[in-house]
Amino acid sequence: MRVRLRIRRFNPEADEEPHWEEYQVHAEPTDRVLDLLHHVKWYQDGTLTFRRSCAHGVCGSDAMLINGRNRLACEYLVRDAGSRITVEAIRGMPLVKDLLVDMDGFWDKYKQVMPFLVNDEPLPADGRERRQSPDERERFDDTTKCILCAACTTACPVFWTNPDYVGPASIVNAHRFIFDSRDRAGEERLEIMADADGVWRCRTVFNCVEACPRGINITGAILEVTDEIQQRQTG
Repeated sequence: MRVRLRIRRFNPEADEEPHWEEYQVHAEPTDRVLDLLHHVKWYQDGTLTFRRSCAHGVCGSDAMLINGRNRLACEYLVRDAGSRITVEAIRGMPLVKDLLVDMDGFWDKYKQVMPFLVNDEPLPADGRERRQSPDERERFDDTTKCILCAACTTACPVFWTNPDYVGPASIVNAHRFIFDSRDRAGEERLEIMADADGVWRCRTVFNCVEACPRGINITGAILEVTDEIQQRQTG
């Protein structure tokens, strides 16, 4: 099939504002949007800039706004996207070039929630790992699926208007450790989440849930963190 691919381009060395450029690409219905971008870069315009790595929906680096919605270019098939496809950079982050955005602020907020296990207690006497029951592991299983693609955060209207908001992705990764029975830094993370720019900024619009390529119930995780804060404050 012949695809009409419109890409929002921006070269900081030559452009004052982003603009649209159109390309005609032959594609199979089972090709991915990432394949179309590769074709443009390799055969039509080598200056096209975008971020991608594994190309298999694991690294999350090729999150883009495709046909008006945040998606992974390596997962979205041409047969689903149609014969007219628009691609632009995810919103709310500084645009570097074409489809490439500066994610330093995103990573700073991610680091802020201490996204790692904290436990300085001695290991069990038998020298084996700290164990969990299946139910304890299930408690935070959903939020372990995050691949840090930033699709949820950059789909959030609160984030668009308030860059200080910690954002859905950071809350998801805080949730993953707050409810881990082995972790001992839950209080510190909850204190971070209870900040004025933490979980209370969420307006439960559900854009984040719709944008997540891993199907994480992000709004549910945010509400669980807010409930935990309230319980500890009143308990």
